[in-house]
Amino acid sequence: MFSHRLAWDTAPNAYSRTVAEHRALGRPLIDLTESNPTRAGLVDAKLDPLTDTRALQYDPEAWGLHAAREAVAAYYDHGVDPSRILLTASTSEAYSYLLQLLCDPGDEFLAPRPSYPLFEFLAGLQNVAVRQYPLHYHEGWWLDLASLEECITPRTRAVIVVSPNNPTGNYLHHPGALAELCARHSLALICDEVFRDFALESAPGSTTAYPDGPCLSFTLSGLSKVCGLPQMKLGWTVLGGPRDLVADASHRLELIADTYLSVSAPVQYAATQWLGGRHTYTEATRARSLANLDSLRRHGLAPLRVEAGWYACLRLPATHSEEQWMTSLLDDEVLVQPGFFYDFESEPWAIVSLITPPARFDQGLERLLACINRVA
Repeated sequence: MFSHRLAWDTAPNAYSRTVAEHRALGRPLIDLTESNPTRAGLVDAKLDPLTDTRALQYDPEAWGLHAAREAVAAYYDHGVDPSRILLTASTSEAYSYLLQLLCDPGDEFLAPRPSYPLFEFLAGLQNVAVRQYPLHYHEGWWLDLASLEECITPRTRAVIVVSPNNPTGNYLHHPGALAELCARHSLALICDEVFRDFALESAPGSTTAYPDGPCLSFTLSGLSKVCGLPQMKLGWTVLGGPRDLVADASHRLELIADTYLSVSAPVQYAATQWLGGRHTYTEATRARSLANLDSLRRHGLAPLRVEAGWYACLRLPATHSEEQWMTSLLDDEVLVQPGFFYDFESEPWAIVSLITPPARFDQGLERLLACINRVA
Protein backbone atom coordinates (compact mmCIF):
# COMPACT_ATOMS: atom_id res chain seq x y z
CA MET A 1 0.00 0.00 0.00
CA PHE A 2 2.80 2.42 0.88
CA SER A 3 5.65 3.94 -1.10
CA HIS A 4 9.01 2.18 -1.14
CA ARG A 5 10.55 5.60 -0.51
CA LEU A 6 9.54 5.17 3.14
CA ALA A 7 10.80 1.60 3.52
CA TRP A 8 13.48 2.56 6.04
CA ASP A 9 14.40 0.69 9.17
CA THR A 10 13.23 3.24 11.75
CA ALA A 11 13.80 1.06 14.79
CA PRO A 12 16.00 2.88 17.34
CA ASN A 13 19.56 1.62 17.63
CA ALA A 14 20.93 0.10 20.82
CA TYR A 15 22.33 3.41 22.06
CA SER A 16 19.04 5.25 21.51
CA ARG A 17 17.19 2.48 23.34
CA THR A 18 19.60 2.74 26.27
CA VAL A 19 19.15 6.52 26.45
CA ALA A 20 15.36 6.06 26.42
CA GLU A 21 15.61 3.49 29.21
CA HIS A 22 17.67 5.86 31.38
CA ARG A 23 15.14 8.63 30.87
CA ALA A 24 12.18 6.32 31.51
CA LEU A 25 13.73 5.45 34.86
CA GLY A 26 13.93 9.14 35.70
CA ARG A 27 17.73 9.15 35.86
CA PRO A 28 19.13 12.68 35.49
CA LEU A 29 21.46 12.98 32.51
CA ILE A 30 24.00 15.75 32.03
CA ASP A 31 23.22 16.53 28.42
CA LEU A 32 26.28 17.63 26.39
CA THR A 33 24.38 17.40 23.10
CA GLU A 34 22.32 20.62 23.28
CA SER A 35 22.09 22.02 19.76
CA ASN A 36 18.91 24.09 20.06
CA PRO A 37 19.89 27.76 20.53
CA THR A 38 16.41 28.56 21.87
CA ARG A 39 17.12 26.26 24.84
CA ALA A 40 20.74 27.31 25.34
CA GLY A 41 19.97 30.81 26.67
CA LEU A 42 21.55 32.60 23.70
CA VAL A 43 18.67 34.05 21.66
CA ASP A 44 17.35 37.55 22.40
CA ALA A 45 15.11 38.04 19.34
CA LYS A 46 11.69 39.59 19.90
CA LEU A 47 8.32 38.51 18.56
CA ASP A 48 7.20 42.08 17.79
CA PRO A 49 8.23 41.83 14.09
CA LEU A 50 5.56 39.15 13.61
CA THR A 51 2.81 41.73 14.15
CA ASP A 52 3.42 43.52 10.83
CA THR A 53 -0.09 44.12 9.46
CA ARG A 54 1.10 43.64 5.88
CA ALA A 55 1.05 39.92 6.61
CA LEU A 56 -2.76 40.03 6.72
CA GLN A 57 -2.75 40.51 2.95
CA TYR A 58 -2.14 37.32 0.97
CA ASP A 59 0.32 38.22 -1.75
CA PRO A 60 1.95 34.97 -2.94
CA GLU A 61 5.38 35.14 -4.54
CA ALA A 62 7.02 31.92 -5.70
CA TRP A 63 10.52 33.26 -4.94
CA GLY A 64 9.45 34.91 -1.69
CA LEU A 65 8.50 38.49 -0.90
CA HIS A 66 10.89 41.04 -2.33
CA ALA A 67 11.40 42.76 1.05
CA ALA A 68 12.53 39.49 2.61
CA ARG A 69 14.86 38.71 -0.29
CA GLU A 70 16.37 42.18 0.04
CA ALA A 71 16.99 41.48 3.73
CA VAL A 72 18.77 38.26 2.84
CA ALA A 73 20.80 40.05 0.17
CA ALA A 74 21.89 42.62 2.78
CA TYR A 75 23.11 39.76 4.99
CA TYR A 76 25.89 39.17 2.46
CA ASP A 77 28.58 41.86 2.35
CA HIS A 78 29.37 41.67 -1.37
CA GLY A 79 26.15 42.69 -3.07
CA VAL A 80 24.06 39.61 -3.81
CA ASP A 81 21.20 40.36 -6.22
CA PRO A 82 17.79 39.68 -4.57
CA SER A 83 16.59 38.23 -7.89
CA ARG A 84 19.08 35.37 -7.34
CA ILE A 85 17.58 34.49 -3.93
CA LEU A 86 14.88 31.84 -3.45
CA LEU A 87 13.13 31.61 -0.07
CA THR A 88 11.99 28.28 1.37
CA ALA A 89 10.63 27.15 4.71
CA SER A 90 14.00 25.61 5.61
CA THR A 91 17.28 24.43 4.14
CA SER A 92 15.84 20.91 4.18
CA GLU A 93 13.08 22.08 1.87
CA ALA A 94 15.68 23.83 -0.29
CA TYR A 95 17.55 20.52 -0.65
CA SER A 96 14.28 18.88 -1.65
CA TYR A 97 13.67 21.51 -4.34
CA LEU A 98 17.20 21.15 -5.67
CA LEU A 99 17.01 17.35 -5.86
CA GLN A 100 13.76 17.71 -7.81
CA LEU A 101 15.45 20.26 -10.06
CA LEU A 102 18.62 18.31 -10.76
CA CYS A 103 17.88 14.61 -10.42
CA ASP A 104 15.74 11.94 -12.02
CA PRO A 105 14.93 8.76 -10.06
CA GLY A 106 18.10 6.68 -9.79
CA ASP A 107 20.45 9.64 -10.13
CA GLU A 108 22.83 10.47 -7.30
CA PHE A 109 24.66 13.28 -5.58
CA LEU A 110 27.85 13.35 -3.55
CA ALA A 111 27.87 14.31 0.14
CA PRO A 112 30.66 14.50 2.73
CA ARG A 113 31.58 11.85 5.28
CA PRO A 114 31.53 12.52 8.23
CA SER A 115 28.58 14.88 8.24
CA TYR A 116 25.09 15.39 9.63
CA PRO A 117 22.76 12.40 8.98
CA LEU A 118 20.20 14.17 6.82
CA PHE A 119 21.07 13.59 3.19
CA GLU A 120 20.06 9.93 2.91
CA PHE A 121 16.54 10.71 4.12
CA LEU A 122 16.15 13.68 1.77
CA ALA A 123 17.50 11.64 -1.12
CA GLY A 124 15.25 8.68 -0.39
CA LEU A 125 12.16 10.86 -0.52
CA GLN A 126 13.15 11.87 -4.06
CA ASN A 127 14.19 8.36 -5.21
CA VAL A 128 17.77 9.59 -5.46
CA ALA A 129 20.96 7.94 -4.16
CA VAL A 130 23.77 9.38 -2.03
CA ARG A 131 27.44 8.61 -2.58
CA GLN A 132 29.77 9.77 0.15
CA TYR A 133 33.19 11.31 -0.39
CA PRO A 134 35.67 11.36 2.51
CA LEU A 135 36.93 14.28 4.55
CA HIS A 136 40.48 13.72 5.82
CA TYR A 137 41.97 14.95 9.08
CA HIS A 138 45.50 16.34 9.28
CA GLU A 139 45.76 19.23 11.74
CA GLY A 140 42.28 20.10 10.52
CA TRP A 141 39.68 18.54 8.25
CA TRP A 142 40.22 18.75 4.50
CA LEU A 143 38.33 17.97 1.34
CA ASP A 144 40.57 16.11 -1.10
CA LEU A 145 39.49 16.90 -4.65
CA ALA A 146 41.09 13.76 -6.06
CA SER A 147 39.16 11.54 -3.63
CA LEU A 148 35.96 13.38 -4.43
CA GLU A 149 36.50 13.08 -8.19
CA GLU A 150 36.92 9.32 -7.85
CA CYS A 151 33.37 9.15 -6.48
CA ILE A 152 31.79 10.70 -9.59
CA THR A 153 29.79 8.33 -11.81
CA PRO A 154 27.65 8.85 -14.94
CA ARG A 155 24.60 9.21 -12.64
CA THR A 156 26.12 11.95 -10.47
CA ARG A 157 24.28 15.27 -10.77
CA ALA A 158 25.57 17.42 -7.91
CA VAL A 159 28.17 17.77 -5.17
CA ILE A 160 27.10 18.89 -1.71
CA VAL A 161 29.56 20.60 0.61
CA VAL A 162 28.82 21.91 4.09
CA SER A 163 30.97 24.89 5.05
CA PRO A 164 31.66 24.79 7.92
CA ASN A 165 30.79 21.14 8.17
CA ASN A 166 28.72 19.66 10.97
CA PRO A 167 30.22 18.38 13.28
CA THR A 168 33.83 18.66 12.09
CA GLY A 169 33.72 22.47 11.80
CA ASN A 170 35.92 22.76 8.71
CA TYR A 171 35.41 25.43 6.05
CA LEU A 172 35.60 24.77 2.32
CA HIS A 173 39.04 26.30 1.68
CA HIS A 174 39.21 26.21 -2.11
CA PRO A 175 35.70 26.80 -3.48
CA GLY A 176 37.08 27.92 -6.84
CA ALA A 177 38.90 24.64 -7.44
CA LEU A 178 35.81 22.63 -6.51
CA ALA A 179 33.65 24.77 -8.79
CA GLU A 180 36.06 24.12 -11.67
CA LEU A 181 35.87 20.38 -11.00
CA CYS A 182 32.06 20.54 -11.03
CA ALA A 183 32.12 22.49 -14.30
CA ARG A 184 34.37 19.88 -15.94
CA HIS A 185 31.90 17.14 -15.04
CA SER A 186 28.74 19.21 -15.69
CA LEU A 187 27.71 18.97 -12.04
CA ALA A 188 25.93 21.48 -9.84
CA LEU A 189 27.57 22.63 -6.59
CA ILE A 190 25.37 22.88 -3.50
CA CYS A 191 27.00 24.59 -0.52
CA ASP A 192 25.30 24.59 2.89
CA GLU A 193 26.62 27.55 4.90
CA VAL A 194 24.27 27.63 7.90
CA PHE A 195 27.18 27.70 10.41
CA ARG A 196 29.31 30.17 8.46
CA ASP A 197 28.92 33.08 10.93
CA PHE A 198 30.35 31.13 13.86
CA ALA A 199 34.08 31.30 13.13
CA LEU A 200 36.19 30.23 16.13
CA GLU A 201 39.70 30.80 14.78
CA SER A 202 39.59 33.87 12.54
CA ALA A 203 37.31 35.48 9.96
CA PRO A 204 34.65 33.30 8.28
CA GLY A 205 35.79 31.21 5.35
CA SER A 206 34.99 32.04 1.75
CA THR A 207 31.35 31.88 0.70
CA THR A 208 30.15 30.37 -2.56
CA ALA A 209 27.31 32.94 -2.77
CA TYR A 210 28.69 34.79 -5.79
CA PRO A 211 26.81 35.50 -9.03
CA ASP A 212 29.51 34.35 -11.41
CA GLY A 213 31.31 31.05 -11.47
CA PRO A 214 32.19 28.19 -13.79
CA CYS A 215 29.40 25.86 -12.60
CA LEU A 216 25.78 26.17 -11.57
CA SER A 217 25.84 26.75 -7.81
CA PHE A 218 23.36 26.98 -4.96
CA THR A 219 24.35 28.46 -1.58
CA LEU A 220 22.04 27.62 1.32
CA SER A 221 21.47 29.22 4.72
CA GLY A 222 18.61 30.33 6.96
CA LEU A 223 17.28 31.82 10.17
CA SER A 224 17.69 28.53 12.03
CA LYS A 225 21.41 29.06 12.70
CA VAL A 226 22.04 32.62 11.48
CA CYS A 227 19.54 34.09 13.97
CA GLY A 228 19.06 31.12 16.30
CA LEU A 229 15.41 30.81 15.23
CA PRO A 230 14.81 27.27 13.91
CA GLN A 231 11.12 27.48 14.79
CA MET A 232 10.53 30.44 12.44
CA LYS A 233 11.17 28.29 9.36
CA LEU A 234 12.86 30.50 6.83
CA GLY A 235 15.73 29.36 4.62
CA TRP A 236 17.20 30.71 1.42
CA THR A 237 19.16 29.67 -1.63
CA VAL A 238 21.46 31.96 -3.62
CA LEU A 239 21.87 30.97 -7.28
CA GLY A 240 25.18 31.45 -9.08
CA GLY A 241 27.00 30.36 -12.20
CA PRO A 242 26.83 30.88 -15.96
CA ARG A 243 23.92 33.12 -16.91
CA ASP A 244 22.21 30.65 -19.24
CA LEU A 245 22.28 27.89 -16.63
CA VAL A 246 21.04 30.26 -13.90
CA ALA A 247 18.19 31.43 -16.14
CA ASP A 248 17.14 27.87 -16.92
CA ALA A 249 17.42 26.78 -13.28
CA SER A 250 15.48 29.85 -12.13
CA HIS A 251 12.57 29.10 -14.44
CA ARG A 252 12.37 25.49 -13.28
CA LEU A 253 12.75 26.37 -9.59
CA GLU A 254 9.93 28.88 -9.88
CA LEU A 255 7.64 26.09 -11.09
CA ILE A 256 8.55 23.99 -8.07
CA ALA A 257 8.28 26.84 -5.56
CA ASP A 258 5.00 28.08 -7.01
CA THR A 259 3.55 24.61 -6.46
CA TYR A 260 4.18 24.77 -2.70
CA LEU A 261 4.28 28.47 -1.66
CA SER A 262 5.43 27.25 1.73
CA VAL A 263 6.98 30.30 3.41
CA SER A 264 4.90 32.14 5.99
CA ALA A 265 4.24 35.83 5.21
CA PRO A 266 4.65 37.04 8.84
CA VAL A 267 8.09 35.41 9.02
CA GLN A 268 9.12 36.96 5.71
CA TYR A 269 8.18 40.45 6.88
CA ALA A 270 9.92 39.85 10.23
CA ALA A 271 13.13 38.64 8.57
CA THR A 272 14.43 42.17 8.01
CA GLN A 273 14.49 42.99 11.73
CA TRP A 274 15.72 39.59 12.82
CA LEU A 275 18.59 39.54 10.35
CA GLY A 276 19.50 43.13 11.19
CA GLY A 277 19.70 42.32 14.90
CA ARG A 278 21.46 38.99 14.65
CA HIS A 279 24.92 40.15 15.76
CA THR A 280 24.23 40.07 19.51
CA TYR A 281 23.16 36.45 19.24
CA THR A 282 26.04 35.56 16.92
CA GLU A 283 28.66 37.02 19.24
CA ALA A 284 27.09 35.42 22.32
CA THR A 285 27.13 32.03 20.58
CA ARG A 286 30.75 32.40 19.48
CA ALA A 287 31.77 33.50 22.98
CA ARG A 288 29.98 30.52 24.53
CA SER A 289 31.63 28.10 22.09
CA LEU A 290 35.11 29.57 22.63
CA ALA A 291 34.68 29.45 26.42
CA ASN A 292 33.63 25.81 26.30
CA LEU A 293 36.55 24.99 24.00
CA ASP A 294 38.86 26.52 26.58
CA SER A 295 37.14 24.43 29.25
CA LEU A 296 37.84 21.26 27.28
CA ARG A 297 41.52 22.11 27.18
CA ARG A 298 41.63 23.08 30.87
CA HIS A 299 40.24 19.67 31.69
CA GLY A 300 43.08 18.08 29.73
CA LEU A 301 40.92 17.02 26.81
CA ALA A 302 42.21 17.61 23.29
CA PRO A 303 39.42 18.11 20.76
CA LEU A 304 40.21 17.96 17.07
CA ARG A 305 40.77 21.32 15.44
CA VAL A 306 37.47 23.10 14.89
CA GLU A 307 37.43 26.22 12.70
CA ALA A 308 33.78 27.13 13.17
CA GLY A 309 30.38 25.96 14.29
CA TRP A 310 29.45 24.75 17.74
CA TYR A 311 30.60 21.15 18.03
CA ALA A 312 33.80 19.50 19.24
CA CYS A 313 35.03 16.02 18.33
CA LEU A 314 36.81 14.06 21.07
CA ARG A 315 38.68 10.84 20.42
CA LEU A 316 38.11 8.39 23.25
CA PRO A 317 40.65 5.74 24.31
CA ALA A 318 40.56 2.75 21.97
CA THR A 319 40.28 0.34 24.90
CA HIS A 320 36.57 -0.16 24.20
CA SER A 321 34.16 0.09 21.31
CA GLU A 322 32.25 3.31 20.78
CA GLU A 323 29.00 1.68 21.87
CA GLN A 324 30.64 0.43 25.08
CA TRP A 325 31.91 3.95 25.79
CA MET A 326 28.45 5.42 25.23
CA THR A 327 26.96 2.91 27.66
CA SER A 328 29.63 3.63 30.27
CA LEU A 329 29.08 7.36 29.97
CA LEU A 330 25.34 6.89 30.39
CA ASP A 331 26.05 4.85 33.52
CA ASP A 332 27.85 7.98 34.76
CA GLU A 333 24.82 10.02 33.67
CA VAL A 334 26.55 11.83 30.80
CA LEU A 335 24.94 12.12 27.38
CA VAL A 336 27.12 12.74 24.30
CA GLN A 337 26.68 11.93 20.62
CA PRO A 338 28.59 8.94 19.20
CA GLY A 339 30.74 9.30 16.11
CA PHE A 340 28.70 6.70 14.23
CA PHE A 341 25.80 9.15 14.28
CA TYR A 342 27.85 11.23 11.79
CA ASP A 343 29.39 8.33 9.86
CA PHE A 344 32.92 8.67 11.22
CA GLU A 345 35.24 6.20 9.52
CA SER A 346 36.81 5.04 12.78
CA GLU A 347 35.88 4.81 16.46
CA PRO A 348 35.54 5.60 19.31
CA TRP A 349 34.44 9.27 19.20
CA ALA A 350 32.34 11.52 21.38
CA ILE A 351 30.73 14.65 19.89
CA VAL A 352 29.81 17.44 22.32
CA SER A 353 27.91 20.66 21.75
CA LEU A 354 29.84 23.85 22.52
CA ILE A 355 26.66 25.86 23.12
CA THR A 356 25.82 23.80 26.19
CA PRO A 357 25.40 26.17 29.18
CA PRO A 358 28.86 26.46 30.82
CA ALA A 359 28.01 25.12 34.28
CA ARG A 360 26.41 22.02 32.79
CA PHE A 361 29.28 21.68 30.31
CA ASP A 362 31.93 21.72 33.05
CA GLN A 363 29.95 19.27 35.17
CA GLY A 364 29.60 16.95 32.20
CA LEU A 365 33.32 17.12 31.40
CA GLU A 366 34.18 16.18 34.98
CA ARG A 367 31.91 13.14 34.72
CA LEU A 368 33.37 12.28 31.32
CA LEU A 369 36.93 12.41 32.66
CA ALA A 370 35.98 10.35 35.70
CA CYS A 371 34.49 7.73 33.39
CA ILE A 372 37.62 7.67 31.22
CA ASN A 373 39.87 7.29 34.27
CA ARG A 374 37.67 4.54 35.67
CA VAL A 375 37.03 2.55 32.49
CA ALA A 376 40.08 3.04 30.29
